[in-house]
Amino acid sequence: MSTVKLAAAFALLAAPVWASGLQIEIAGEGANGTVTIDLFEDVAPKHVEQITALASEGAYDGVVFHRVIEGFMAQTGDVQFGKMGGDMRMAGRGGSSRPDLPAEFSSMRFQRGVVGMARSQDPDSANSQFFIMFDDGDFLNGQYTVVGKVTDGMDVVDAIKLGKGRNGAVIGQPDAMKKVTVTE
Repeated sequence: MSTVKLAAAFALLAAPVWASGLQIEIAGEGANGTVTIDLFEDVAPKHVEQITALASEGAYDGVVFHRVIEGFMAQTGDVQFGKMGGDMRMAGRGGSSRPDLPAEFSSMRFQRGVVGMARSQDPDSANSQFFIMFDDGDFLNGQYTVVGKVTDGMDVVDAIKLGKGRNGAVIGQPDAMKKVTVTE
């Protein structure tokens, strides 16, 4: 094999493997539109598997953005307590019927548009909730699992209804993921 072909083959092996993605239709008082996310199967395979399984089952459909902090992030994915029309007082405290996941920390930085897994203080407690960064958040690097990045629709993310106070709880009618579809 020539040196050029060998170098090209190595470059393909070293390049990140992009898994399936998500297409999220968001609707509400603030955001209305579609967000496309590439999922990083090579960086967080267990988390990507869990997210795509939940999305394929329709578990994320109708789930609200319960915690949205200006200049920081928008959090969603509580399939247990975060469904539109439910009692929103518990939104953000639940997960799914699937087991929590062990951390898959990486050297990827939390930059604008990066999608990370939400968790409790236990690093191995991520389940179904995730967040999308409005801005860079290097203080999260190596502390939370990066699962993907928004490739289209950051304008929609930027329009998600903001929460109030330090914890960013959304008051009144939150924006929701109307439909979440796994893409190839």
